[in-house]
Amino acid sequence: MDFLNFLDFSVTDIIDIFLVAILMYYVYQLVRGTVAINIFIGIVIVWAFWKLTEVLDMKMISSMVGGFMQVGLIALIIVFQQEIRKFLLMVGSTNLASKRNFLKHFKFLKEDGLTIGTNVDAIISACERMGSTKTGALIIIGRNNSLDFVKSTGDKMYIEITQPILESIFYKNSPLHDGAAVIEDNFIVATRVILPVSNERSIPLRFGLRHRAAVGITEKTDALAIIVSEETGLISYIKNGEFVLYKDLEELSSLIKSDLL
Repeated sequence: MDFLNFLDFSVTDIIDIFLVAILMYYVYQLVRGTVAINIFIGIVIVWAFWKLTEVLDMKMISSMVGGFMQVGLIALIIVFQQEIRKFLLMVGSTNLASKRNFLKHFKFLKEDGLTIGTNVDAIISACERMGSTKTGALIIIGRNNSLDFVKSTGDKMYIEITQPILESIFYKNSPLHDGAAVIEDNFIVATRVILPVSNERSIPLRFGLRHRAAVGITEKTDALAIIVSEETGLISYIKNGEFVLYKDLEELSSLIKSDLL
């Protein structure tokens, strides 16, 4: 009986550690590459210090740090409101129900041929061509969060990504050029999509509605956004509601491929 009790405790303990590891992984994925990562690391350090003082039975400092952690919970909700929203969206995402998207979260469980990589090079080449002709474009690349709530505002399609297809969609006389094109895996799944526009005042005035829409969708989800400016032909890359700087298109391609892993 004692052995069985010990075994039950051990199995429960393993499950507990596994669930905490998954939770920490999701939180890290949400704040990676943002200023929030430093806050996240600081919280982990303070929490570890708090638990250490409890183990060493240092009652005074433990109560002080414990009080700080409890009061700081409200501040954390304010600081991480965008990340919390993304996390809840990820948990409630209908895409999580599918085998392919579920296994995307656990890369070590992937099966050969199960997922199709996004043709980033074709996207970058199309953007380069459109930039040279100052053809405006807004491309959204989905990752883990469901984009059904924005895809429903446009025209659904399912066509494999190629450079000519992307250029034809955003061609100035094309009926599909208004709005955004949404990409999932290696397919364009919607065009003429209307995106939520960010009200962030820190966005420079030189950026127009396309850029604000790109910031808006990347604030609310973990999607990536690529914009080609109709005025300047410059290509912008936005992730987590922030502009990502790059030195050339080769580096941009590498950044996007890394973010899609």
